[in-house]
Amino acid sequence: MKIAVEGCSHGALDAIYQHLRDLEARHNYTVDLLLMCGDFQAIRNHRDMQCMAVPQKYKQLGDFHKYYTGDKTAPVLTIVIGGNHEASNYMSELYHGGWLAPNIYFLGHAGCIQVNGIRIAGASGIFKSNDFSLGFYERLPYDHGTMRSIYHIREFNVRRLSLLSSPDIFLSHDWPQHIERHGDTQGLLRRKPFFRQDVQTGNLGSPPLMGLLRTLKPKWWFSAHLHVRFQATVQHEQSGTGSNSLPTTSPPQNPDEIAIADDDFDAVESQNPPIEDSRLQTTSHNPDEITLEEEEEEVIQSPPVAYRPQPSMTNFLALDKCLPKREFMEVIDVPTTSDESTMPGQRCMPKLTFDPEWLAISRAFHPFFSMRRRQADYPDEATARAMVAEEMVWVKSNVHNNEANSSDVTLPGIRTILDCQTFVQSAPGPGSEGAQKNQQPPWYTNTQTTAFCDMLGIQNVIDFSSDNRA
Repeated sequence: MKIAVEGCSHGALDAIYQHLRDLEARHNYTVDLLLMCGDFQAIRNHRDMQCMAVPQKYKQLGDFHKYYTGDKTAPVLTIVIGGNHEASNYMSELYHGGWLAPNIYFLGHAGCIQVNGIRIAGASGIFKSNDFSLGFYERLPYDHGTMRSIYHIREFNVRRLSLLSSPDIFLSHDWPQHIERHGDTQGLLRRKPFFRQDVQTGNLGSPPLMGLLRTLKPKWWFSAHLHVRFQATVQHEQSGTGSNSLPTTSPPQNPDEIAIADDDFDAVESQNPPIEDSRLQTTSHNPDEITLEEEEEEVIQSPPVAYRPQPSMTNFLALDKCLPKREFMEVIDVPTTSDESTMPGQRCMPKLTFDPEWLAISRAFHPFFSMRRRQADYPDEATARAMVAEEMVWVKSNVHNNEANSSDVTLPGIRTILDCQTFVQSAPGPGSEGAQKNQQPPWYTNTQTTAFCDMLGIQNVIDFSSDNRA
């Protein structure tokens, strides 16, 4: 199965899909799935734009609204996570995941799904130590602080993700802390010399994400955020000798997010180094520039190379933002036993299903999902895993497709996502804002979140309609 991976999109969906078509034509292959690593900017209208933490000069409607309203359709199944420049109100509607637009699926603030049997997990947002241990307390209308804290990853989601058995692919916006030590650090610093201080002080990247990488040991880990292509290989200890404990809940010093001072959207970037690995190799001449307007020398995209890393290592790849002549997309081949046969040149229709283990984790941890600043104490790891095992029995007994003719009805715990969640326009598209164009929108309760909670028999606490303010 051919999978394309893209770094930061910053709302440039038209250019990203066109670049994908160009790659397919140039190399005579067909991509079946596109993964996008944050700063997606799912802006439905001008009021959503008031919920995105960027300086005023960078508040642009972008392309997403055309896919949201149906003027355009994503040409390939697209899976996305959130970053630190998002319409956070919309992604909060779909906290547990859901369709942002037809054929564009959001993994949620944290999540794991399966595509043709390939397990894809992800964590949205970036790390900031001050907010890590807090609950999900932010509400519309956001102020300067909550517009930023809402995209800071929480311990609640790191703990949930840590209980997964090893996924095939993990997506994050942030880089895992110290990932530069597993690649060509000096090569990274030649291209991004302003990373040097963070590298030397250990502040480059997210501590809890490195904890997850060490715990989960995924085959691939893809990131974005720092606007540079970088690859690394993390060797894991042999099975039985490494720790499977929950990632640290007391992370070291804050690896500060991209600064969003009023005069510079991408001013302060920092993260880790590239490794020369022929299995993921593409030409890299990316200079040191980070402004949205500047371009670089053209990069020739090489055809994908089929490979499956050994289980004892994780291949990490970070990609740039979508701009001309940047290294923002990679195409890989991922072996799967579930590929549906297609004619040469035809795109397969991937089967998108919920991951039963993630559903069990979601049920087990729902009582600890805090809607206030204060977060209740968590169970220890042994207790948490026992709770998940108990909930897995429930999932296998109660989660299945509703379709009478579905071939998945007899598979315990397996349900196609479209059987539960279907895209709905919860907010209007652009052009209807009127005099409220520059005001934050009211809260919209999304029926996809309601459907997800109903499937699991849990309360939909992501319903702030009682707090609704026009």
